[in-house]
Amino acid sequence: MAGMDLVQRWDALVGPEARRLGDDLVGRYREEHRCYHTTEHLTVVLDLVEELAGHAADAGAVRLAAWFHDAVYDPERGDNEERSARLAERMLADTDLPPETIAEVARLVRLTATHAPEPGDSNGQVLCDADLAILAAAPADYAAYASAVREEYAFVPEDLFAAGRAQVLTDLLALPALFHTPAARERFEGKARHNVETELTLLGARPIP
Repeated sequence: MAGMDLVQRWDALVGPEARRLGDDLVGRYREEHRCYHTTEHLTVVLDLVEELAGHAADAGAVRLAAWFHDAVYDPERGDNEERSARLAERMLADTDLPPETIAEVARLVRLTATHAPEPGDSNGQVLCDADLAILAAAPADYAAYASAVREEYAFVPEDLFAAGRAQVLTDLLALPALFHTPAARERFEGKARHNVETELTLLGARPIP
């Protein structure tokens, strides 16, 4: 799908008759308060899902979940994944997709709250790996990502943000593995843990052993 813009990619996935849904989703990722969770992030996740699609049991459901995984994003709320999943259920009910596919899409979106898929959950593994790949970015790109996240939470005082961010990063490091598909684990795991540990140090926190 290289070279296709986002709406074209949506059309290829769902069909042009559902273009209004794709337009709505693209508009959501373009909301002014977003600094990291933008159309650029959506594109990167979609591209990585394509790279890892061979690992998924239902690559189509994973592609749809990628579209919806940050469709609702309000930094002042803690239920964005749940609200995004409910949006997927409502919007996809207006398509010809079978109910079991819609249910799987919603389940996958909810999974991005923890990024901890079960060992046999190949669909969840692909989506979570694609979503977390930014953690393995080159140092300058990782710094830009961290800065963009801070900007989204500009309403939070520095000390509170540092504490909350450190907890998020510590929870990630506590996972047995950040990446679950063989290709992503080989490509991203070491770099991601190094970047997260470095950010924790910069935040004044102590990385877990």
